[in-house]
Order: sequence, then structure tokens, then C-alpha cells
Amino acid sequence: MRYREYLEPSIVDLSFVIQPRMKIGIVGRTGAGKSSILQALFRLCDLSKGRIEIDGVNITDLGLHLLRKNIAFIPQQPFLIQGTIRENLDPFSEKSDEEITKALKEVSLLAYVESLKDKLSTAVTESNNLFSVGQKQLVCLARAILRDTKILVLDEATANVDLETDNLIQRKLRESFTNSTVIIIAHRLATVIDADKILVMSHGHGVEYEHPAKLLSQNPETE
Repeated sequence: MRYREYLEPSIVDLSFVIQPRMKIGIVGRTGAGKSSILQALFRLCDLSKGRIEIDGVNITDLGLHLLRKNIAFIPQQPFLIQGTIRENLDPFSEKSDEEITKALKEVSLLAYVESLKDKLSTAVTESNNLFSVGQKQLVCLARAILRDTKILVLDEATANVDLETDNLIQRKLRESFTNSTVIIIAHRLATVIDADKILVMSHGHGVEYEHPAKLLSQNPETE
């Protein structure tokens, strides 16, 4: 994959298979190609060669809306829209209040939301600082739980949150997404140490794709 025709490729001869319901970590230094994999998966940038398949279907044969609707994404910087809490959790009005309440309870935000005067109808604006950074990330997690997609992607999702929130997110990934394939982008091996497999990227190449224990035994100094 190249971002421009005249640039060196950001992904080179990369080939790997993720089995359904596996939890995969993708690690590597800045510029290794981790985020380029996400760009390709969401078709933000097309491949110059090769293909990505989901359940045997080439993603270029899918409409962009269908593809992106079926992959939940939690970014490093949590994104909330200016609207109500309900609209942030369920922007297409597809879920009941009971389902939304259950998702908020799962991420330990229900008590806080119910303490607000307008509860789920409380407006989220740039100026009211309704949620801390950690709470915003939990809202994104609750949104992903509600969407119940078969694929969940996290891009350094716990890089800017406190340890307690990090632990909660990691626990929910294990408990609430057992039927989903989870892909986690991280800088450090320690962040994805409980993954089923870890893909190590370097200069656009996949240099290793192994179980974490095997990688640690080969690279004991790795963070």
C-alpha cells in the first residue's frame, strides 16, 4: 500500500490470517506500518497490490458503508459528537433505552449518567466538559458494545487513560467481545500480552506473527 504513487510503500509483502474470534495485537515502532493496516482495512487508502478478505469476501467488492458499519473502531483520541449522550451511544437510533442502559452499566458509567439532570438526554458540547478523557473512551467502548459487530479495532485506545480505566477496558475486551475478532494496535508488547497472536511490524513488513509467549522468549528485553 502506498499513500501516493511516488512514495515508498507503507505496507510491503504483508500476509497473515486472523481466525474468527481471535484477539490480535499489532505492534511496532512509529512508522512501522501499524496504522497503514487500519487505513487499508477501512479502505481509506486502497491497496496497490494484493487483497484483504473477510470471510472469504474481498473488501473491495463491498460498499464502503456496509464495510465500515460492520467494523467497530475505538481510536486513541476518543471522538464524541455534539448531541445528547444517547445520540453519542446510538447515533442511528437503533437501540432501546434498556440496551443503552445495559451498555453503560457494563463500562461503569451508568451511575454517573443517571446522576445528571437530563440523564441520557444530557447534551454533550465542546464547552461543558461533561466527560473526562477516560470517560470519553468508555463512551466509545459502550458504543462498540452496542454495535455488536464481528470485528473490533482499537488504535492505542488506552494510551491516554489512567490505569483503572485501562484495566476496565482490557477486562471488557475479554468479557464483552468473546464472539468478535479483536485487533489491537499498540506500541508495546506488554499492552497486548494476553492476545492470541501478535503481529510485529517493521518498515512496512510483518517480521513476526506468533503467540506472545513465544515472542517474549525470543525477545526477553521487549517492553
